[in-house]
Amino acid sequence: MKAEIIAIGTELLLGEIADTNTSFLANQLAGLGIDLYFASTVGDNRQRLTGVLRTAWQRSELILTTGGLGPTQGDITRETIAAFLGEEMRLDPELKRDLVSFFKQRGLEMPLNNLKQAMLIPSSAALRNPRGTAPGWWVEKDGRTIVVMPGPPGEMQLMWQNEVSPRLKEKVGGIILSRLVKTFGLSESKVDEMLAPLIASANPTLASYARPDGIYLRITAKADQPEAAQEMVARYEAEIRATLGEAIWGTDSDTLEGVVGQLLAARGLSLAAAESFTGGSLTQLLANAPQSQAFFKGGFTATADEAKIACGLDPAVTAGPKREVAAAMASLARRKLSTQVGISVEAAPARDGLIEIFVAIDSEPAQRNRVQSYSGRVYFMRNRAASYALFDLMKWLKLAGNG
Repeated sequence: MKAEIIAIGTELLLGEIADTNTSFLANQLAGLGIDLYFASTVGDNRQRLTGVLRTAWQRSELILTTGGLGPTQGDITRETIAAFLGEEMRLDPELKRDLVSFFKQRGLEMPLNNLKQAMLIPSSAALRNPRGTAPGWWVEKDGRTIVVMPGPPGEMQLMWQNEVSPRLKEKVGGIILSRLVKTFGLSESKVDEMLAPLIASANPTLASYARPDGIYLRITAKADQPEAAQEMVARYEAEIRATLGEAIWGTDSDTLEGVVGQLLAARGLSLAAAESFTGGSLTQLLANAPQSQAFFKGGFTATADEAKIACGLDPAVTAGPKREVAAAMASLARRKLSTQVGISVEAAPARDGLIEIFVAIDSEPAQRNRVQSYSGRVYFMRNRAASYALFDLMKWLKLAGNG
């Protein structure tokens, strides 16, 4: 099945809103074994949207649209699809009752404009939207399927999970099983090189995705029976683990901060963080980890001079040996918040457009990692450095547990 995504909204073209829906849907389609061939963005203009729909209709069996389902005159997705298919929209009594109830429960008067959200065409079935006023459409006609979903990501994702994904699983048939393997410390090109024989396979398939916390690998297997799909996924995962080894830190819904939290809790250890370069990014990740209150006692930002003074180093040395400063900051975090483990992140410019990230853990010597610096992307580098720190802490905890 060939799929295509159309994101609708002038605000997307103007850069006022980032399109996260397309990436979400692309990821979900891959998990279903559905091939995504095209993705496009179009503004709230009937003529241009009609042109995009016509092209999609000619080349794709499944068309997913997001956006343009609001009650205003600028929300034109329903009307444009209806006109494109040559069908007339009619008010659906049940959808109207749902709309009236939605506003009544909130003590609000329903504007008449909202009634357009209760419209259907003969080829469509309504997709429920418990988080908003805009139902979606499931349209089937002439061997094509159009799935119409709202733009707000929270509404769209819930509709996908409850209404769309189950229908698509029935259409695809068979069993489709996916597994996400998460790695850190290797480039995407290196992972591709190391796993080249597996990536060339048609079933199971293996796809890689670059994320701030590493390279993700999605294994997807198709089979007639669940046991066969599970066996294929397990075999591929075993081969990946044998090849990538310690670079693998988790699977599926695991997060680096969550894995670190589990290791700390298992060893009865508490953690504090001191940051300079990352400006609180590491603390935020740890604070949001599951059950963080059980192991994370807090974090703070500290200047290099503060760390030097607290740990007996000379603040007059303005350049500062970053490795020693990082170690001093980790020690300061441990003492200041009375924990067994302290972690710190410090950085220094290096040659060839690189920065050096120094991570200090407990009383161990600072560990140095080097990552590429991208001009104008400080936010990205801060999050990348926070992930480096968590990965190093995870490795240290595993070694400590085996010692």
